[in-house]
This record gives sequence, structure tokens and C-alpha cells, in this order.
Amino acid sequence: MNASESSSTAGVRRVVFSGGPAAGKTAILDVIRRHLEDRVVVLPESATLLFQGGFPRPDSESGRRLVQQAIYSVQHTCEELFALEHAGSIQICDRGTLDGAAYWPGGLELFLGAMGTTVESEFRRYDAVIFLETCAYDPEAYPVENPYRKESPEQARDIDRALQEIWSGHPNYQLIGYEKRFYEKVAAVLFALHRALDIDGDSVPGASPS
Repeated sequence: MNASESSSTAGVRRVVFSGGPAAGKTAILDVIRRHLEDRVVVLPESATLLFQGGFPRPDSESGRRLVQQAIYSVQHTCEELFALEHAGSIQICDRGTLDGAAYWPGGLELFLGAMGTTVESEFRRYDAVIFLETCAYDPEAYPVENPYRKESPEQARDIDRALQEIWSGHPNYQLIGYEKRFYEKVAAVLFALHRALDIDGDSVPGASPS
């Protein structure tokens, strides 16, 4: 059995939220956490867990590979632990196992080889992918105050495009553009969740798909 198809998470319904830096994932996931808490469990971003704990962020290629290997392992472990601790809940993941490929020196194929997996195996982990574009496409909107974000707007756009290329092949992929206002993004996300997993977002004002 491939590591990405652990028996401990078999049958778990799971959605990935991806996007470049400053895509609005944190704020939208907070809305989901508060309004759908009886239906879903929101997993933290693995990279943030590591970096907040003092994990190094080297600039060398060998160091970057080691960092992404650690993030990939933590992502798998979190998904399995949350499946055990929150049995029956739908998992909403702040990034997924393939996100690291956008940061891997040499790109997706080398990342997959190093992790011993395939795109198809990783896609099967997730029922849907909701992709939020980075606000860096509007340079005036890109924030700089986050101590864990060191990418420039240009770098954020490059990462965003790489992530879109990686995830867009998923059979249940939805792109939510950067130009949407926050409440429009929330409504689009809840509509996507409703379509993918039959999660009713009516508890959030303005979230009707109509």
C-alpha cells in the first residue's frame, strides 16, 4: 500500500484548500471553523506548525528539500491523527500533500520521486480541491506584516501559478479568483463544499449558491 493511502484514513472525506501566499485561506478557514464546526474539522497548515516551533528555513536546495520532506510527513500524520480523533468529521486541510512540490527544487516530478508517490495517489486522498488565488496579482493588496511570509509579490505569483498547475488536474477542482471580495470568496467556498460534500452553508449569511 502506498504511504498516501493509509488504511487509517480510508473512507475519510477530505478537502484541500490551496493557493499562493496571501490568498486569504486563514480568514476563510476561520469562517468555516466557526460556522460549520458541527460538520467539519479544520487541520492546521503543517508548514506553519513547524516554523512557529522554530523549524529552520534554509535557502540552500538541500535544505529546502529537507524542509519539504518534513512538511509532507507532518501533513500525512496530521490527516491520520485527525481522522482518529475526529472520526466522522469532514477534514478541511490548510494545504495538501502536493503543495510542497511548488517549493521543491526541480519541480513536481522530482518531488514525487523523493516522496515515493504519484499525483494520482495524492489526488485520491482528497474529495475536492478549492484553490484561492493569491492577492499578489494585485500588488497594492499584498500584505507584508506576516513574520512567516518571506515571499515577494512576484515570488507569491510564481508559487500560485505552480500550485495551480499541480492541483488543476484534480477531478473536483475549483478556482476562486483573487479579484473577488471577501464575502464573495466565502460564498464561493461554501458553494464548492456543498457541491463536493453536500455541506449546507446556509448558516453563513450571503452564502447561498443562487
